[in-house]
Amino acid sequence: MIKMNTTLWAGVITIGMLIISNIMMTFAWYGHLKLQQMGVTSNWPLYLVILLSWGIAFLEYCFMVPANRIGFVDNGGPFSLLQLKIVQEALTLTIFTAFVTIFFKGESLHWNHFVSFGLLVLAVFFAFLDTK
Repeated sequence: MIKMNTTLWAGVITIGMLIISNIMMTFAWYGHLKLQQMGVTSNWPLYLVILLSWGIAFLEYCFMVPANRIGFVDNGGPFSLLQLKIVQEALTLTIFTAFVTIFFKGESLHWNHFVSFGLLVLAVFFAFLDTK
């Protein structure tokens, strides 16, 4: 069996929970648009759509808040606040892009999107660069 130190384990748990959190948040923010396209919520009043999204967002927070606590360096995790935020944003855009590509067939990726993702990878690289 492979033994991992607690800091590495906290990082793995944090990233996993951030991925789950981002999937839920993407559905909370944009899933209602797909449901509307499918005719499921097209006749719903806006307040019901908001309540649906808030319900999903509540579950999202049940993963996001613990992920940040576990991953934060002051709690024994491997990430500074800035690193947590940059990883979060990179995951958000990656998951959003997959969501749009899968569920919204009219959207397509272009060269500028790939350049943007490359710059995000560089942002993550620089955020983790040891400058001490």
